[in-house]
Amino acid sequence: MRKYVIIGAQGSGKGTQSLLLARDLDLVHISVGDIFRWHVKSHTKLGAQVRRTMSAGDLVGDDLVEGVVRERLDQHDWNYGFIIDGFPRSRRQTEFFLESYDIDGVIHLDLPDEEVRRRVLARRLCSKCGMDYNLIADRPTQEGRCDVCGGELVAREDDTEDAIAERLRNYRAKTDPILELFGRKEYVVTVDARPDIETVQRTIREELGLPMPR
Repeated sequence: MRKYVIIGAQGSGKGTQSLLLARDLDLVHISVGDIFRWHVKSHTKLGAQVRRTMSAGDLVGDDLVEGVVRERLDQHDWNYGFIIDGFPRSRRQTEFFLESYDIDGVIHLDLPDEEVRRRVLARRLCSKCGMDYNLIADRPTQEGRCDVCGGELVAREDDTEDAIAERLRNYRAKTDPILELFGRKEYVVTVDARPDIETVQRTIREELGLPMPR
């Protein structure tokens, strides 16, 4: 059983790299961001709280995040392991995670701030089916329309210059202590997230001693 954490700023490719690892290694991909977005889209009480926080560019509080993660992992559908992205995001969350689970590795996707801004501002989301696009590398066939359902593509509500700048400040301030905590146990591998998807994936596997993509 393998258990991994993947850490990186928005736009660093956490979701894409996690899915590639999950597919080949029979891992369950757990995206805390996707869980929160589902609640926002479903107009739950939790979703309303998350929406206000994300729109301001802030991070969701520790108690709320820990509760969501604990509930998800308690489902125990990860027979061969999991890879979790979007958690932990604070020192306290890291300590909680280290006390609760044995981690095999932490993948740190390193991306300069200017590249984060370029990638995030190019993101689009289908307003009907939720399909993700990026206008840099994954443009739709018809401009502004989803290839799957034809829905209108829109920018995420929290993908604004001001919100991105605030998220980056929060991310840098809180990520260094997290990596330091994980690093004390020699868990962390840092990977340059600027190259293409395939190159980043191969580097991750080389660093972790995992089989190359099939």
